[in-house]
Amino acid sequence: MHVDANTLFLVTINVEAVIGLLLLFTWMQNAAIRALAWWGCAHLLRANAVALYGMRGTVPDAVSDDFAIAILLATFAITWTGARVFSGRSPRILYLLAGPVMWLLLCHIQGFAEWTDGRLLIGSGIVATYVGLAAHELRRGRAERLISRSPAIYILFALGAMFLLRTPIGGLLPGLPLNQPGATIWSTMLSFEALLFTIAVAFLMLAMAKERTEVRHKKAALLDPLTGVANRRAFLQEASRLATRQHPDPRPIAVLAFDIDHLRSINDRFGDALGDQVLQIFAQTAHANLAPADLIGRIDGEEFAVVLHDANGEQALAVAERIRFDFADAARYIDAELVGATVTVGMVISAASAVEIAAMLAQADRALGRAKVRGGNRAHLEEFTQAVKQSATVTKVQTAA
Repeated sequence: MHVDANTLFLVTINVEAVIGLLLLFTWMQNAAIRALAWWGCAHLLRANAVALYGMRGTVPDAVSDDFAIAILLATFAITWTGARVFSGRSPRILYLLAGPVMWLLLCHIQGFAEWTDGRLLIGSGIVATYVGLAAHELRRGRAERLISRSPAIYILFALGAMFLLRTPIGGLLPGLPLNQPGATIWSTMLSFEALLFTIAVAFLMLAMAKERTEVRHKKAALLDPLTGVANRRAFLQEASRLATRQHPDPRPIAVLAFDIDHLRSINDRFGDALGDQVLQIFAQTAHANLAPADLIGRIDGEEFAVVLHDANGEQALAVAERIRFDFADAARYIDAELVGATVTVGMVISAASAVEIAAMLAQADRALGRAKVRGGNRAHLEEFTQAVKQSATVTKVQTAA
């Protein structure tokens, strides 16, 4: 089979440039994912490195060989840096420059230019190291479930392994023309495989960025933008899933409805901005007093709801009182203003294997109304029943201190 290495050489330059521009364009559409900018720059620089190498014979060898390969090594270091940024870690400029600088220093050693096998081994080793580190960085962020992450990790590891395996038989740069010293048909085929790997990795990088954007949009649609807790829809969805898990292993469950006392009066006296701070303080205070398995959401205006998993009436009342007292303390003074915000709580508990969170929330809201009638700033606990009007209730009222 005849392989046109010169055509592959030109294809590599164009493909790398197009991929780089595509990644940069995608980053401009979604600047929040800065890793795309790093990856785009890596591909554009790689196109320039290959083009510079193609000028061999028309420019000094120190430029077409040593400097071009140093740029190529830097592109893989930039790819690794992009993986770090994608995983939420900061760039490490010193390590980014370590490989290219080491290469340039070695090029000043007498006889290094003629040591073909050594140059291949060192250059490919540096590339494999950066590619392996990029795969490792993506693996470290696997807690964020992205479908494209695992294929990207595997392909990066495979690309690094290929560079190590190609050292005895191929050139370091993709598309090395066959009329150049040390070139073989086999090395050109390996270069073609490297180009395919590059395209695959770029495609998966774009896919990961797209998935992350979609996940963030979905989360944003389920969060209350002011307080950062779940909105009503998200709260009821997650609470329903929690209730479903009750069937095989019934545990006591409590639903708490919170209402900020006299929030409208606070808005009238101090302004809506301070009223928003009151809501934010409550959300922070409540979240700080909840276990990881518990749920909190903003239901409507100044009303919040909480679901406590595996909590009996005494435990639920204790949580409600901690939140109530901590909130009163945190919202007493806001921006040097004596606000004195308080909260009222209505609660219901159930130990049944099958519960309806919406029904429990409705009864908790009625319990909240009864606490409001008694003056507010207190907790009111009832035992949940589907037929509220026909059942007795167990009520515990904690008056304000």
